[in-house]
Amino acid sequence: MEGKAAVRAKVLIADPDRPKRYRLAHSVPSLREAILGALCWGFAMALSAWLALWFRENDATFHLKSILGLYAWGGIVAWPLSLFAARCLSQNRPAETRFSAFFLCLAAGTIGTTAFLFALDYRTFYAQWHAMTGTRTWLFQFAFTSLAAFYQFLVLGVRLYLPLGAVALVATSLLLARSDARQRR
Repeated sequence: MEGKAAVRAKVLIADPDRPKRYRLAHSVPSLREAILGALCWGFAMALSAWLALWFRENDATFHLKSILGLYAWGGIVAWPLSLFAARCLSQNRPAETRFSAFFLCLAAGTIGTTAFLFALDYRTFYAQWHAMTGTRTWLFQFAFTSLAAFYQFLVLGVRLYLPLGAVALVATSLLLARSDARQRR
């Protein structure tokens, strides 16, 4: 007869005696994984944007380098943050839960990070017409300009992730869910 510890390890349920810092420490991706994954994910997101523009016959746009750079940097910055969040949420969980966590965190993290970078660029352009920094008027202008940029990216920018970005998201989530299961055993 197996002991309770062996059964608990086989069933892959979270250990209630394990401190939260253990969960956080085991969720941090390795440096190699963070750098290589970020470069690959950033390249995939830039390729997705280019392919979407090419399908729409807008690939000869004047700002193509800026657009591809924005999507690449959004993917690069989002990768380690999303990977950490997904591992933290899905540690010692079944494969379906790990897949869902990776899918949700990569999608939300990539879109959110790219929208944030877009908002920074958008706000930099409109800052020349804003009030002096630190005033109440400036605060309102800063907040509403940033919110408008987020909205504009969600309406116009998310479609550049389709169709290749969705395929890359599903494939990467499946790969990470499977590889995380092997690493945790």
